Amino acid sequence: MTTQDPEAPEGVDLERPNAARIYDWFLGGDANWAIDRQFGEQAVKTFPMIKTVARVGRDFLGRGVRYLARNGIDQFLDLGSGVPTVGNVHEVAASVNPNARCVYVDNEPVAVAHSQILLEKEGVADRHAVLQGDLRDPADIWKRALDTGVLDPNRPIGLIIVGVLYFLGEDEPVAQTIQKYLSLLPSGSYFLSSHLTSDGLENMADSESRESIMAQYNKSSTPLHLRSRAEFTTFFEGLELVEPGIVYLPEWHPEEMESRATKKLANDPAFVGHICGLGRKP
Repeated sequence: MTTQDPEAPEGVDLERPNAARIYDWFLGGDANWAIDRQFGEQAVKTFPMIKTVARVGRDFLGRGVRYLARNGIDQFLDLGSGVPTVGNVHEVAASVNPNARCVYVDNEPVAVAHSQILLEKEGVADRHAVLQGDLRDPADIWKRALDTGVLDPNRPIGLIIVGVLYFLGEDEPVAQTIQKYLSLLPSGSYFLSSHLTSDGLENMADSESRESIMAQYNKSSTPLHLRSRAEFTTFFEGLELVEPGIVYLPEWHPEEMESRATKKLANDPAFVGHICGLGRKP
């Protein structure tokens, strides 16, 4: 398909594959185009477990949201939310608290369009909202999120930036951007995040396959940038880390694992190459 595809939302770049649409394909969704599927198929050939890794990431998001909902968080700001698929934040939160609210933010037109359609189809567009925007502009995102009327800035909020930060380059002030968001959050709020890590990559048996995947992504519209555990930990500066701290995805509250994909990697958590954490603002 081309950029002139009449079924594509306005502003969609179909000249290059996009991470949100590729991730959707990995999870079995249909909000993707031929160029994304071609990318995904090649990625599977290079690294056959990549769909499983994607599922493990989605499972972590679900566990994190359920934890927050059970601990009194009933409003969420999900940055880089991606294309709606199984286990969306508002759905997971509602399974614990039917009154939970969420504002989704993504810069990919397909993700935004499909999110809006889903909320309207479910009849919950009055309690949730979706915005197209760049998470690298905290002041703009925060203002527009509050303008929706969905979030109450005087009550704790669950800030979610899961599976996104590794698309921000090494020359970008990622830590400062996150600190700006944290400064805007009221006391008692939480920050849930995950990140691809470079730690231990060179010692993995399939390191060449992983490097090939990196090279493949770097030719797309959304190149990858791995960071160390130490770098990722700085993103939680000033927060109280929730146990078990900064760990690999399968190590975060494994007692709540639901999918076979996550359980399958429980004995080799480093395999997923993703670390995660949850912090509370005092």
